[in-house]
Amino acid sequence: MVKWSKALIFVLATILLLGACSTDAPGSEKDNGKAGKADDDKIKIGLSISTLNNPFFVTLRDGAESAAKEAGYEVVTADAQNDPSTQLSDIEDLIQQDIDILLVNPVDSEAVVSAVESANQAEIPVITVDRSSEGGEVVTHIASDNVAGGEIAGEFIAEQLGEKGKLVELEGISGSSAARERGEGFHNIMDKLPDIEVVAKQTADFDRTKGLSVMENIIQGRKDIDAIFAHNDEMALGAIEALESQNMLEDVIVVGFDATEDAVAAVKDGRMDATVAQLPEMIGQKAIDAAGKIATGEEVEDFIPVELELVTE
Repeated sequence: MVKWSKALIFVLATILLLGACSTDAPGSEKDNGKAGKADDDKIKIGLSISTLNNPFFVTLRDGAESAAKEAGYEVVTADAQNDPSTQLSDIEDLIQQDIDILLVNPVDSEAVVSAVESANQAEIPVITVDRSSEGGEVVTHIASDNVAGGEIAGEFIAEQLGEKGKLVELEGISGSSAARERGEGFHNIMDKLPDIEVVAKQTADFDRTKGLSVMENIIQGRKDIDAIFAHNDEMALGAIEALESQNMLEDVIVVGFDATEDAVAAVKDGRMDATVAQLPEMIGQKAIDAAGKIATGEEVEDFIPVELELVTE
């Protein structure tokens, strides 16, 4: 009986030892330590847009939502209506909705920092699109090279004027990375040309109505204007209305930025001379692709560029 009991104990111990061992490799579905989101969980993405009153950002949103639908992701979109405080509130609300990734198109690159930091504290990865954040931890930034775009616009205007003339620059929202970088690129070209002078530089907040009113005020002070560079198409289109009201359009070169539908139509009609195309739909698509990779533990580049081109016809 004693020998039998020892043998029985040995067999039972062996069975228990084998049962405790897992044949699953680390990182398999049964391994709770898997990095990233499980394949059978639906990825939920929060998208905070600066404004949906601008056709460029409508196209960006549509590109993101279309790509997300195709990938099987859920997207919750919030429109900040060009108000930094509204954007902060929107992002806090998105965080409360248990999102996996936050996509942010900042109204103001400095003001959005606290919202990015809130997402960081909630351990939600952040991606910025089109405009960057001045602080907080951002996994990747997806945008065109705005400095290069400003240079493209500057080179075109300089060539059209024979490197001589008086210019007006309509700036975007103060504090936004897009306005700062497009202006930087533009001045990289213009500041090297002694016979070209920027006679007026005013903010019109990327808005068509403000572009109209700012340009009207500039025209009242002086009419010796040879060209206008607007940091986006909405302001350029507003400036065109102001020039048309004074019968000045034929004598002034107008260049915008974004290649929105209205701007491209204006170029084809001969009312606008050129616009720098950013491909906002592609920005939205690349953002969703990056979000999916990040959510499942893959690494992405710190900056994901989207190509630019000049539209002149």
